[in-house]
Order: sequence, then C-alpha cells, then structure tokens
Amino acid sequence: MKINYLLFMLFCCISCQQETTFNELEKANWFLGRWESNTPDGVFSEEWKTENDSVFAAKSFFIKENDTLFSETIRLVQHENDLFYIVTVPNQNEEKPVAFKLTSSTPDYLVFENPEHDFPKKITYKLVKKDSLYAEISGNGKSQGFPFKRVN
Repeated sequence: MKINYLLFMLFCCISCQQETTFNELEKANWFLGRWESNTPDGVFSEEWKTENDSVFAAKSFFIKENDTLFSETIRLVQHENDLFYIVTVPNQNEEKPVAFKLTSSTPDYLVFENPEHDFPKKITYKLVKKDSLYAEISGNGKSQGFPFKRVN
C-alpha cells in the first residue's frame, strides 16, 4: 500500500512539473473580444476568442451595405516557444493557410512576418488604449492601416 501511495505522489509531482505555459500567446490577450473599424467604404470587424490554451481564433469580415466583401479566418497558435498568426482567406492561396511568425513584441505591440509571402509580408497590431487598437498590413512598399474600436 505504501509503495502505491509513493508512486501516486511521485506521478503527481512529475505531472505538476511538466505543466506547459503559453507565454507567447498570453502576449496577445488584449486581442480577445470584438473590434470594428468604420470606414466610408464599410465596416471591418474582427472577433477573437480563446479556442484552447494554445490557440486564439478569429473571424474577420468587411461588410458594405449588408454585403460581405471580404472574410478570413485567423488563428494565433503557439507552437513550442513560437507564436504564429495563421490566415486563411477564401479564394486566395488555393484556400491554404498562410503563417506569419511573431518576430517582435512589447506588451502593446506585436509584429508578425512572412518574407516569402507576396502581400502582406508583415502584420502589426498596436494596442493604442484599452478600447482601441491599430492593425497594419505591409510589404513591397505598400501598407494599409486599420484603426479598430472595441465593441465588446
């Protein structure tokens, strides 16, 4: 009986020591929620949710007068010590996901890059205030910015 108890305690200690942390993904906790950018051309929105302990998932849409002109799915995935921003856009890239690796970060600024991709090559997110952020896609001498406000 004592041996079983000791083995059980040893198993518990080993299990606790092997707990995985997702520090890289935690850098993007401020993504979570729904964000909108109102423009003269329509409304661009992103809604981020926790999928599991190593993945955040988002749906992104650009809507003009009740027509969806653009949509994409996004996943922030931590794999080992790296964080990837993975985008899938219907009717682009043969429906295959494109991964951008986190290359730089501060508590309120994240930079994801994929120099092999045609456009964009870089995606940045900047937390301006608790209820606003600025996203930008860039590459090949072009850039486009998106000021977002938190809507929930």
